[in-house]
Amino acid sequence: MLIPLSLLLLLCSLLPSTLASADYHERLLLQPLSPSSLLASFNFRSNTSSSAFHQQNFRFFPRSLGQILQHANTRELHLRFSLGRWDAESWGARPWNGSREGGTGVELWAFVEAESDEQADAWWLTLTNALSGLFCASLNFIDSTRTIRPVMSFQPTGHHSQSTLSNLHLLHGTLPREPVCTENLTPFLKLLPCKGKAGISSLLDGHKLFDASWQSMSIDVRPLCPEDMKECILEIDQTIDMVLDIERSKRHRDNPIPRPVPVEDLVCDTSKPYHSNDVCYPLDRSSEPPWSLSEIFGRQMKGSCPLVETDGPDSEPICIKVPHEREVYISNGAKEHKLEDGFTRCFEVPENEDFELKLNAQTLHTHTPVAQPPLYAERSFTGHGQERGGVQTLLTNPSITQPVTFVYLESLPWFMKPYLHTLRTEISSPSISPSHPANTTIEPILQDLYYRPALDRHRPTHLEMLLSVPPNSTVTLTYDFEKAILRYTEYPPDANRGFDVAPAIIRLISPTSSSSSLPFGTGATDPSSNVDDITVGGTASQPSLYYLRTTSLLLSLPTPDFSMPYNVIILTSTVMALAFGMVFNLLVRRFVGADEMARSNLGVLKDKVTQVRRLVASRWLGKGEKED
Repeated sequence: MLIPLSLLLLLCSLLPSTLASADYHERLLLQPLSPSSLLASFNFRSNTSSSAFHQQNFRFFPRSLGQILQHANTRELHLRFSLGRWDAESWGARPWNGSREGGTGVELWAFVEAESDEQADAWWLTLTNALSGLFCASLNFIDSTRTIRPVMSFQPTGHHSQSTLSNLHLLHGTLPREPVCTENLTPFLKLLPCKGKAGISSLLDGHKLFDASWQSMSIDVRPLCPEDMKECILEIDQTIDMVLDIERSKRHRDNPIPRPVPVEDLVCDTSKPYHSNDVCYPLDRSSEPPWSLSEIFGRQMKGSCPLVETDGPDSEPICIKVPHEREVYISNGAKEHKLEDGFTRCFEVPENEDFELKLNAQTLHTHTPVAQPPLYAERSFTGHGQERGGVQTLLTNPSITQPVTFVYLESLPWFMKPYLHTLRTEISSPSISPSHPANTTIEPILQDLYYRPALDRHRPTHLEMLLSVPPNSTVTLTYDFEKAILRYTEYPPDANRGFDVAPAIIRLISPTSSSSSLPFGTGATDPSSNVDDITVGGTASQPSLYYLRTTSLLLSLPTPDFSMPYNVIILTSTVMALAFGMVFNLLVRRFVGADEMARSNLGVLKDKVTQVRRLVASRWLGKGEKED
């Protein structure tokens, strides 16, 4: 078969553009945290052109997820699997400015294109059911009672035309009770081109990931278009962030049970007056703990992914943020590249060779700077009793010069009914004198409010507020609520445990400093260092947004004694059996005297004996007649 030269030239001209718009990038960033923790951030990014996506010509973009987005008419997708609590006081600012993490459990929000709210709800139901089967999660339980439509908290992160924006519907749902486990990690890895067989994804192990102090898995799908809006691409960004305890991760698999440290291995402070052979006060380590990839992740990296570009910054899949004075040992064949920020170094890994990275114990004179979070948030329940309660949120601005303005979002279950008239905001600041009233500030704390009350068994409570916290101040947000009484069929199997309330979502509008826009708090701003490509994944053109989420709450509702129905059933059945037996005996039995009963039994016995004698005699007589 001969191919015309003009057609061959046309195919060759289209091939580079297709490959340029459908590429794949991956990067692992390691940063030690205090005390004795390690932050590991895995980022995988691939894209495809819009024309190839609509034609279902998938190369790096996962086909299974792409067909779901097409079937559910979804233009943007953001899915989160999170577990644990981020310790902002010890670890500093959140990775990716909190934009790649979700609340405890599963969190999902998407922009669906539809002509009406009813059609958007139908697309949303289709999307949740399809994603539930794809990721082996209970996303199909995100129904109307767990779905809200945020107004100020989320905005589209991709590029959309004006006609598309007019028909976009934002829907948000959470499952704070969902346990995140290996069943969710396996589908996540199957979406990657190398599928965990090579590259940085070969380091991902469920035993290590879900043993972390905090971990988050995210999937973001959005369209990106150039300024001329000619050839758009659809980008999928997959991220796994985890904080590992170095000592616990180095524990061998053949000895998983923690045991006391031997006496000879204890490092004690001998200057204490009570120090003796049986009393030891731990001595703070002055040196950085040793660790390696095989000790932290349980395996070495199986070479680089062959689909990653071999030239440019994307050819270095692993980066580590430690001072340049610290010694880092790598495998033979790998190349090291130190950046000009003084803390970041990246490594070029061979394709078909295992890669190992090792750091020994070393005393450092400089430490990697950790950015301070622009806001601290803590939420808890107040009150007592089974009828009413309260919610208290502490919002602290650590900056001494700049106020913080943010959007505060809460999605409450329908059986938790807040009293909006009890909403209070109180401010406490060390700079306010006793003669100056605490509630008089230059700007009001509560600047805007959106409230949509719940409908029993139909929709949750949607509370969204625009707040501002002055510098070096703490704002206490409180309100009261009433607990509803559920039907006994609406309680979960472990009803006495309580009901999980989704975390509050906070979106900062005015970040306190430019350094907070850099994930991991490096503070590097040198454009030649490619820090944006390392941390953000090449999306530095997006506006800097900082998100944080509080911990989930455990609500205790009036719980009936579920053993009582069984006790009632058993007691009722016993009474009915006794009554039925007595009535049945009275209706069926015939009462006679004792003497009549004795004679009657004797007569029956005589009749039976007579019948037997007659039967035997008739048989013998019949046999004798036949012989004659």
